Parts: sequence; C-alpha cells; structure tokens
Amino acid sequence: MKRVTNWNLYFQKQMSDPELRGLVEEELKALRVGVQIAKLRQQTGMSQTELAARTGMSAPNISRIENSPSQNMTLGTLVRLAKALGCDVEISLRPRRSAETRGLKAAKA
Repeated sequence: MKRVTNWNLYFQKQMSDPELRGLVEEELKALRVGVQIAKLRQQTGMSQTELAARTGMSAPNISRIENSPSQNMTLGTLVRLAKALGCDVEISLRPRRSAETRGLKAAKA
C-alpha cells in the first residue's frame, strides 16, 4: 500500500483546481516529442505530406507521431524527422538525484 505523504496531499489538492490542472496538462503535452515535431513543421510552413515525402514516410504516420501521446519511435526515425526539419537531435543523460547522492557517498569512501 502506498503511503500518503504531505506532498501527495498537496499535489492532489492542487490538481483539483481545474485551471491549474489544465496548465499542468498543457505543459506535459508540450514536452512530448510529437508536439515538438508538429510545431517545428508548422514553423517551417511544411505540411505533413511534405514532411512525409522528405523522410520517406507516409503522411498518416507523421500524423500519428504528432498526435498520439503514446507513439513510440526509433532514434533513427527521430533523426530523419529532425534532419528534414533542419534540426539536430540532442540527447543528454543526467544522473538522478539518488544516483548523484550514491556517487558522492561512494567517492568519499
């Protein structure tokens, strides 16, 4: 059974506010790669059909990538899309806080 913490109670209370919940959902949506691809495509004035042609993909596949929150894609697909949009892909790995803490403890030992 999951322990209810003060943070959980605070978060639940905040999420009960429809306005705040909407803002959080919009921010989470903006973090999706598909949404970022759609924005870049629109900024370049390119249609889904044009992007599909440049990447060798189908327009329905581009639509699925842009609109499906659970759409998975390979790194190769992401690189092809980025290249067609005139962008580079940048991936960074950062240690989790707990991993950072473990690393500091191990370094001190």
